[in-house]
Amino acid sequence: MFTVIDTLEEFYQATKHPAVLFYFSHENCNVCKTLKPKVEEFISQNFPEVKLYYVDTVKSPDIAGQNRVFTNPVVLIYLDGRESHRFSRYFSLQNLYEALAKPYEIIFS
Repeated sequence: MFTVIDTLEEFYQATKHPAVLFYFSHENCNVCKTLKPKVEEFISQNFPEVKLYYVDTVKSPDIAGQNRVFTNPVVLIYLDGRESHRFSRYFSLQNLYEALAKPYEIIFS
């Protein structure tokens, strides 16, 4: 389940977990609405230790700007406190799998 991030402080605190996925979007993005539950289900089933966070780019433009997010949707994957992958607009669940499979195994095995 996605946890909503509203402040930069919450964002920085979230990056302290070993594996984090941030989903940036807003309410008026139809692609985002369709993709978000699919990403949530996919990550929960395949990578249960990855923490999921949601950032509304309209309500929290400071977080979006700080992370150079200027389109929707954007997925940022943080591993060990650093951004390791960024996907924007058009990407597949396979892209997420390829980005997470090996690092996840190393971190959580």
